[in-house]
Amino acid sequence: MKYVQIAALVLLAVAAIILCVIGAGPLAQLQSGFLGILSPLSQSGNAVKNSIGNLGKDLMTLDQLQAEYNRLLSENKQLRAENNGLRDLQADNDHLRSILGYRERSAFHLIPAAVLGHDAQAWWSTIKINRGTKDGIATDMPVITDRGLVGKTTAVSREMSEVILITDENCKVAAKVEGTKDQGICAGARAPEGELKLSFLNKLADLQPGQKVYTAGVSGGVFPSGIALGTVKNFHARELDGEAVLEPAADLGSLEEVFVVTGAK
Repeated sequence: MKYVQIAALVLLAVAAIILCVIGAGPLAQLQSGFLGILSPLSQSGNAVKNSIGNLGKDLMTLDQLQAEYNRLLSENKQLRAENNGLRDLQADNDHLRSILGYRERSAFHLIPAAVLGHDAQAWWSTIKINRGTKDGIATDMPVITDRGLVGKTTAVSREMSEVILITDENCKVAAKVEGTKDQGICAGARAPEGELKLSFLNKLADLQPGQKVYTAGVSGGVFPSGIALGTVKNFHARELDGEAVLEPAADLGSLEEVFVVTGAK
């Protein structure tokens, strides 16, 4: 320990002698050199500090960023709503074009009608439409869509009519199977799925799923020939006849517009 203290005293004495020998001029030069070394570092530090300061001026605050985000979000929602509205208008336009085209192509005189309400009980179903005697509507007139048979008018007032649907077991329709000579009677199937049953077929009939069924157009009957009734889902033979289950051609669960057939063109 004593040796360390003695060495430190010797070093201090030597340093004092050197400072005294070199004088003020060289000492000043030494200080200037040291400052020259530090100056670039100091200038670099100031430049970095100034750059950070300028960058901060260009950056948004958190409140500004949140406000800009909310503005863009609101604008995006508005554009999406406008786009969806245009799509709905296009769909409605296409639907109306399809209906008008069907009316023009149809072999029947058709009166368009809007569905006012849908009444459904366990095994029967009716709808009300906004056409009546003032529009030339009478009882027992077929009601259809561009996809197929809906039913027939029953009660008719001046401005409104009631229509019994083909899914009602009391609405019976003479029917024929596409591509065959098989005919039967179509009526509601007493099923919540809204299916139809085609009864009094030949028990040996070879009906396959997917076959189309149309109105047979019995003389003196309500329904003219050739209106789509449904599609065969399955067929089974019974003791005396055959019976098929049909999927209705018209979408009876979401009726909005229908046509009343007032006669042939």
